[in-house]
Amino acid sequence: MSYIKAEDILPKELLETIQQYVHGQLIYIPCKEKQEWGSSTNSKVFFRERNERIFDSFNSGTSAKDLALLFSLSEKSIQRILHDQRLAKTINIVSN
Repeated sequence: MSYIKAEDILPKELLETIQQYVHGQLIYIPCKEKQEWGSSTNSKVFFRERNERIFDSFNSGTSAKDLALLFSLSEKSIQRILHDQRLAKTINIVSN
């Protein structure tokens, strides 16, 4: 992301007001219409499907250590994915 000088785009009065709160620091101004993560790419679908494959493989007997090697992730990441998948399955069961 490239930065834009505030003094080049903001009215002087607005810039002076902002300077009352932030002086010489970088700030992030979010978009008005925030998009959900992964909505403009297939990332969300890719990771959901990958995590489901990890969960199914684990339930079929593949160890977390082997899954970490197979998916090029740390064992801690595999454990987190398994925990999240268990939680998601529990929530789905309860809500149905």
